[in-house]
Amino acid sequence: MALRALTHRNFRLFFFGQSISVIGTWMTRLATAWLVFRLTHSPWLLGVTGFAGQFPTFIFAPIAGVWVDRWNKHRVLVVTQIASMIQSFALAALAFSHHVHVWQILALSVCQGLINSFDMPARQSFLVQMVEGREDLSSAIALNSSIVNLARLLGPSLAGIVIAVAGEGYCFLADGISYIAVIISLLMMRVAFVAPQKLLQPPVLEDLRAGWTYVRNMPSIRTILILFAIVSLMGMPYTTLMPIFASTVLHGGAHTLGFLMGAAGCGALAAAIRLAMRTTVIGLGRIIGWSAALFGIALAAFSQSHIFWLSMVLIFIAGFGMIQEMSSSNTVVQTLTSDEMRGRVMSYYTMAFVGMAPFGSLLAGGMAHWLGAPRTLLITGLCCAAGSIWYFSNYQQIREHMRPIYRELGILPQQPTELAAAVATED
Repeated sequence: MALRALTHRNFRLFFFGQSISVIGTWMTRLATAWLVFRLTHSPWLLGVTGFAGQFPTFIFAPIAGVWVDRWNKHRVLVVTQIASMIQSFALAALAFSHHVHVWQILALSVCQGLINSFDMPARQSFLVQMVEGREDLSSAIALNSSIVNLARLLGPSLAGIVIAVAGEGYCFLADGISYIAVIISLLMMRVAFVAPQKLLQPPVLEDLRAGWTYVRNMPSIRTILILFAIVSLMGMPYTTLMPIFASTVLHGGAHTLGFLMGAAGCGALAAAIRLAMRTTVIGLGRIIGWSAALFGIALAAFSQSHIFWLSMVLIFIAGFGMIQEMSSSNTVVQTLTSDEMRGRVMSYYTMAFVGMAPFGSLLAGGMAHWLGAPRTLLITGLCCAAGSIWYFSNYQQIREHMRPIYRELGILPQQPTELAAAVATED
């Protein structure tokens, strides 16, 4: 059943609170990009803004993952949501003052990046606690993705309208207010927390090294994260260049940008719903590779389009491929990871997802400055497709590593020889 994760009270609260909050988050993302482009008309500074908002996550996520494994994840999320709300209100105040400067936007973007360093590993690893086990984890991840991608549809579209009618400041204000919903939902949860025995805790650097060793020695997790990092570096920063495609390539305005981002959100939502309908993680390993290829090829085709309706179709396909790759990677990695290492492993997932994107934003902005946005997106899209070819070249090793873990978890049936051994032991 696609909605089975909603039978858990804590996840149900999270789902409805997050549904409101993430719409505001996407409004802020689009409004920030549009505000920077309106102030500067610089592709380079669009890239710098994306870099500033995500680079802190690359630096601090692994260390944050160690602390997330030690702290109460529920409390961490409450604190990060309050901090994000304050950051959005600060952006709104600057926009309403009509004296906003790019350096101020960059500074607040860095602050949000620091917040996300703790928020994202805590959020990803807390999903298991909200559904009280791994049985409904794939449903929870897919439903969480559907929230984000419905917001990708509604948020940018609303932001385009609000910017055209009232200005960017009201997008930031709406985002700040939307955090109240998720804060309330978190405070209403009933969460049991067993404090770790602090006397037995090793030093932070030792825990950090243990997390790295765990990922390095798990071929399936390692390969999935490397492909995810390639896609995040080369493909996902396409959103940084969307204002250029909307205004320069397709000769539109803020509403055109909203439609493009909304089309990508529709594709992503379709992928999330498709994944939510699945009842098993079996087969997701292959979907990860094909989705990366689909995403890259769609981006490359979009880069060459000058027709609005065709661009909408291609960006829809790109959004579908992107979220299939991202959510499938998340589900497989969480399924394979042991509970005691979850925060640290998900911090590397966060680093591959958000941490690589700033370098991609900087790279995309710089390439667009010298080569133009269409050529830049063509090159980065083809790099994503090449990454999927590398992934499939390692796919046999991935399968051989995953199968014993899936059998241990009861996802795959035991082999006949193992069943016979088990019966002999019982006899």
